[in-house]
Amino acid sequence: MTSSTPLRPGDVAPDVELLDTHGTPLRLTGLRGGAVAVVFFPFAFSGTCTQELCELRDNLEDFEQARVRLLAVSCDPVHTLRAWSEQQGFTFDLLSDFWPHGEAASAFGVFDGDRGLARRGSFLVDADGIVRWSVVNPPGRARELGAYRAALAGLA
Repeated sequence: MTSSTPLRPGDVAPDVELLDTHGTPLRLTGLRGGAVAVVFFPFAFSGTCTQELCELRDNLEDFEQARVRLLAVSCDPVHTLRAWSEQQGFTFDLLSDFWPHGEAASAFGVFDGDRGLARRGSFLVDADGIVRWSVVNPPGRARELGAYRAALAGLA
């Protein structure tokens, strides 16, 4: 069963808690007061996901200059995300939505229950917890860096 409709601009971001690559819980509402980009991706170590997240890694200064914290989320287990992060040199947060499986992706409306993965959804959430921009791409289609840049510029 595929998830419901993805969150849209104007929606309140859900209060989800996920584990980082060291098993430390991170609660989205605990980050209020600062903007965050929540980037869901299907699987660590896969081709399109690696391409997308490496592009974000290589352009992290765009997020830093806009004072937006980048959070990348998949249904992979913590240990898988840690190994991938170390291999790729990611310096932003990778968060595990492994258990309860897909709970955060479901809350954002991007969980594909038939396949057990998060669809390619990105959400820019402002300091008050309101979604200001979102995009969801079909399987295999990477998100455009230019779209992130335009969204970051619009947040200012």
